Amino acid sequence: MVGIMARKESVTKDMILDTALALTKEEGMENVTARKLAAKIGCSTQPIFRVYANMNELYGEIHQKAMDGFSDYYENFKSDVETPFIHLGLAYINFAKEESKLFQLLFLSDNRGDKSLYELLNGKVGAVSKEINKAAALGCQNPSGLFMKMWIFIHGCACMVLTGDYDLTQEETIDLLGDIFKSCS
Repeated sequence: MVGIMARKESVTKDMILDTALALTKEEGMENVTARKLAAKIGCSTQPIFRVYANMNELYGEIHQKAMDGFSDYYENFKSDVETPFIHLGLAYINFAKEESKLFQLLFLSDNRGDKSLYELLNGKVGAVSKEINKAAALGCQNPSGLFMKMWIFIHGCACMVLTGDYDLTQEETIDLLGDIFKSCS
């Protein structure tokens, strides 16, 4: 008897997660359902529930992918600014512009995946820690307090991006963040 090979799985976990993340970017995670996901993939819902016990398990993985995506975005964001917190601020504001649904998921929803805002921002690359250490190295007496003051402004700017009310250029944003840094350091 010739060995019988198992049927190759045509719908993989990576395919499901990548499609779910793309759907999240388009419509927001609240609109990611098993039926919509299956339709996008071109399958029934059965392969989704073969891979994931329930949608909450999938949502957890989407959330982690979004967090990793922000960390990567911060790391790869190009700016020549040396002043602490400005690079993070620019990356955060531009992430809100370019990935509005992921931004809303991570930074404006009640569902943070059991992570504090600080943990989300700090991410896998230690974004906030890097900026605080940079401020301390420049002689800032209270870099954590400075971060909080700057953060309120940065977060407000990013939220204004989502409503279409933020019309400052990158240079104007850099100047404002630089003024805040100088006034508090």
